[in-house]
Amino acid sequence: MKTILLIEDNADLRKNTAETLEFANYKVLTAENGREGVAIAIEHKPDIIICDILMPVMDGYGVINVLQKNPQTQHIPFIFLSAKTERDEIRKGMEYGADDYITKPFNDTELLTAVEQRLKKAAILESKFSGGIQGLKTLVNKIQGKEALDKLIADYEPNMYNKGVTIYSAKSHPAHLFYIQNGTIKEYKVNEEGKQFTTSLYGKGEFFGYAALIEGNKYQESAETIEDSEIVVIPKKEFDVLLNNDKEVLMKFLQLLAGNIEEKKQQLLQLAYSSLRKKVANTLLMIYKKYKTSDDKQVVIDVDRDSLASIAGTAKESFIRTLGDFRDEKIIDIQQGNIIILNEPKLVNMLN
Repeated sequence: MKTILLIEDNADLRKNTAETLEFANYKVLTAENGREGVAIAIEHKPDIIICDILMPVMDGYGVINVLQKNPQTQHIPFIFLSAKTERDEIRKGMEYGADDYITKPFNDTELLTAVEQRLKKAAILESKFSGGIQGLKTLVNKIQGKEALDKLIADYEPNMYNKGVTIYSAKSHPAHLFYIQNGTIKEYKVNEEGKQFTTSLYGKGEFFGYAALIEGNKYQESAETIEDSEIVVIPKKEFDVLLNNDKEVLMKFLQLLAGNIEEKKQQLLQLAYSSLRKKVANTLLMIYKKYKTSDDKQVVIDVDRDSLASIAGTAKESFIRTLGDFRDEKIIDIQQGNIIILNEPKLVNMLN
């Protein structure tokens, strides 16, 4: 049972509203002024707070200001109740950080709908989502409806890119979001000596190029196809509309992005300090995961050796020699230049 804190100085309205919420199977805590409400919120940490604005002792603006400065209460959904219906007043309430604003008088349906929507979004934001396209797709589907993300992709025909084509370059300004219909893309940096170092790989069904869009900065890396690829190019303004229509979507997407960045850091650390065999094993596993689908019994890696060595951060000759060792150990097979993973668990064990 979800707990609601109702802060309202009018005794009759407080009683009637509490009864409505209790009939809807919510546990209701009540407070008759802002100071009392803050104390209850800190002690009980309700699932949602409904608060009047004009109250004695401490008004609603004071309540939300205090609670948002407290890490234990700052993420609790907050709904203002007020007889003030002017646009400026409603905007002021939202600018203070309220999630919703209900004007008095209100009916039971209006109140319960607002509570249900805020609790639903709070539950979504507490959920864990995987990175890449699937995590974003699940998030947007739950908040904005099933077709939101699919429509964004379907509105544009994929462009064909040959292997070795640069999609964007470091220090250029982002103007698009990219989605891979088929193929594989690498992001890379180039050091002062001109050596290329691959920082990320993206495969079929993934977005890329979104970090710079969200941050509003130039690209920190370059992106290039490592095989013939079909890529959907989505204008920046369309991506902005998708995210900016709902601040919760934006915040959760930032969390997904942070998770992808942390994964990238771990990858870079491993490449920096791992042995040659670990570097090669890690590279093969990374690409294997990009190519593999649930129906695949065998995955063929047809990426050229220069690209693979770049991803591993090692010399091409050393990479090829290690591939030969793996073949002799029956971990992989090589047929017509393509790499076939025979023993995935053994590759995984090399990283431990």
